[in-house]
Amino acid sequence: MNEEREDSFKHVLKYTGVFGGVQGLSILISLVRNKIIALLLGPGGMGLMSLFNSTVNFISQSTNFGISFSAVRNVSELFDAGDEAQIRHFIKVIRGWCLLTALLGMLVCVAAGPFLSNITFAWGNHTLHFVMLAPAVGIMAISGGETAILKGARQLKSLAVIQIVTIFAALLISVPLFYFFRQAAIVPVIVLMALVSMLLTIYYSYRLYPLELHGLKGIFGEGMSMVRLGIAFVIAGILGSGAEIVVRSYLNVKADLDAVGLYNACFMLVVTYAGMVFSAMETDYFPRLSAVGDKHAHMCDVVNRQVEVSLLVISPMLSLFIAVMPVIIPLLFTKEFNPVVSMAQVAALSMYLKAVSLPMAYLQLAKGNSKGYLLLESIYDVALVLFVILGYFFFGLWGTGLAITIANLLDVAIVYGYVHVKYRFRWNSAVVRLMLLQFSLGLLAYLVTLLPLQPLRFALGIVVFAVSLTVSLRLMLVRSELHLNWKELPQLLKKYLMRNKKSKN
Repeated sequence: MNEEREDSFKHVLKYTGVFGGVQGLSILISLVRNKIIALLLGPGGMGLMSLFNSTVNFISQSTNFGISFSAVRNVSELFDAGDEAQIRHFIKVIRGWCLLTALLGMLVCVAAGPFLSNITFAWGNHTLHFVMLAPAVGIMAISGGETAILKGARQLKSLAVIQIVTIFAALLISVPLFYFFRQAAIVPVIVLMALVSMLLTIYYSYRLYPLELHGLKGIFGEGMSMVRLGIAFVIAGILGSGAEIVVRSYLNVKADLDAVGLYNACFMLVVTYAGMVFSAMETDYFPRLSAVGDKHAHMCDVVNRQVEVSLLVISPMLSLFIAVMPVIIPLLFTKEFNPVVSMAQVAALSMYLKAVSLPMAYLQLAKGNSKGYLLLESIYDVALVLFVILGYFFFGLWGTGLAITIANLLDVAIVYGYVHVKYRFRWNSAVVRLMLLQFSLGLLAYLVTLLPLQPLRFALGIVVFAVSLTVSLRLMLVRSELHLNWKELPQLLKKYLMRNKKSKN
């Protein structure tokens, strides 16, 4: 068996599985929480919570200067160089800038409260709610900087623990508050959840690199390069969060909070849950891609390999997701959320496309092409808003799901065209064949849902899932150069147990 290299197929598959597994565990825990919240608040309450969360994320991304992203690259480079003094000094720079952005974010949230209330809600005055959410914005800025430090220092175990404990804490905090206070608890829950996440993050970060307050003079000038690197990421984040606010506000005004809650449930099911496969992108894939430099062939291999692994992992999950959607919606939420089934089934096709476009999109940031990244993100966000508005106008909620998929199809075409011209990137033949095969199976899984008989839809959907899973497992074994003879499994287990016994003795 070949030795595992950092850019090998086995390495990519391994870390996609590790980070995806952590994300999957977090999702399983959050499923319980979402089910309880759906029972306590209903679609309207979940819609209200999604509006507040979207607004907080929008302000946070608008004022954090991209430090939570750009600092990862800086810390990682210093960490690889092994210069402990430089690392500690730059961490001081990061923390100084994060404190500044935290104060800025809170001021913006308070000052923009009346404006946000007017554009987000068609009823009532919610200015006080946005003022009360200001601490959450500041807390998120601090957490973002400390998380960047942990990522750059390769503290993956700590990051996994933080994520899992935060989800458990969110369950323990939110359920009692929603039970006793219903919708009145939404704002306090958002702030408390942000606070718990920050306390956990700084516990691990300060233990690794203790807080130093002396020598802060002049550090803001040193951090300008870091800030400039993150500006494109910030603007892209603003556009993305802004697009989500526009979509949710449009649904709230044209329909009601129930429509927002249903849209948010679909977004959570399809984008957030499927996104666990993409969780390795920023932590493992992006640093590897950044280290490629000007080696064109190596660059193409790294991107193609990430596309291949993402498709192999996510495709079976999506085909099963589409087939069992009518069953899992009532289980995860309530029967009131059944109208979201058809929307989520067609929107699930967009994640096949996201698995292809996302690795290529990171190529812009790895090459330092902030303008190109911003251009591509802007086109996607504008297309998403326009398609969702048109989709809902003509076809209702199902149309919004179709709009998400069409926007991602356009995104794949534009991103590939751009990186092909700019960097001479090409999909290799293996990736093209895999895309055609798994895309076809995904489309077939959706077409099966249009059949009239429920038992037939479910049975055929499971068959498509089995085919997709077989294809993925077979290709994973071949590409990883794992050729396991199942008859040898007892002997292998025996050798493993004997080796452990000897080590103990």
